[in-house]
Amino acid sequence: MKLSIVIPAYNEEESIAETIDQIEEAFLKVNIEHEIYVVNDNSKDNTLQVLEQLAQKYPSLNYGTNLGPNGFGYAVRYGLERYSGDCVAVMMADLSDSPYDLIRYYNTMVEGNYDCVFGSRFIKGGKVIDYPWVKKIINRIANFIIRTVMRIKYNDTTNAFKLYKREVIDGVKPILSPHFNLTIELPLKAIIRGYSYTVVPNSWTNRKYGESKLKIKEMGSRYFFILVYCFVEKYFSRGDFKRKDK
Repeated sequence: MKLSIVIPAYNEEESIAETIDQIEEAFLKVNIEHEIYVVNDNSKDNTLQVLEQLAQKYPSLNYGTNLGPNGFGYAVRYGLERYSGDCVAVMMADLSDSPYDLIRYYNTMVEGNYDCVFGSRFIKGGKVIDYPWVKKIINRIANFIIRTVMRIKYNDTTNAFKLYKREVIDGVKPILSPHFNLTIELPLKAIIRGYSYTVVPNSWTNRKYGESKLKIKEMGSRYFFILVYCFVEKYFSRGDFKRKDK
């Protein structure tokens, strides 16, 4: 089963090379067919030039430029229309996600034949490193609200770092979110529509370079919109969007 890794990148010239290097270093130790698909989200720095150089070094690396509209969700959606694997993970370009966790995700998916593998930083074995305390508090409140409203046990829905089989990505379309609210749209739709999943611990490390693209003040209403959308689908759609049995 071929693994694709979609990485959205906006002005990540300082981080992207080290991120790709770390992924490839980790995957040298395992026998997993993979591709890395980086979406240059119309960066204004030298991200594209760095990717051009990296592609000469790593045959597994492909990339494309999303000319617009731009934003985290748009960039991920661009990659999800172009990846070639049988399953796909969304990873960040800023070194916050561990490729060794991704290998664990993949092995868990294969061994358990799960449709999705979700990471949690807040279960036994998970951890966060240098997480700004204000963001952490907001994160825990947001996840509590999502768990309560949607009546699910998963406690880290806002964590972007997840792995999906291709049939899941196809099954949750059309994807609506233009920004970071995509991080909750994909897993909530997958759960609502009846795809199997499991949760494994993962780590998160604050970025070394640049600044976070997540603007909390701008995201609140966008997260709320997607949460309401998923709530309505779960309780009022009468299962019209449920996965069809093979």
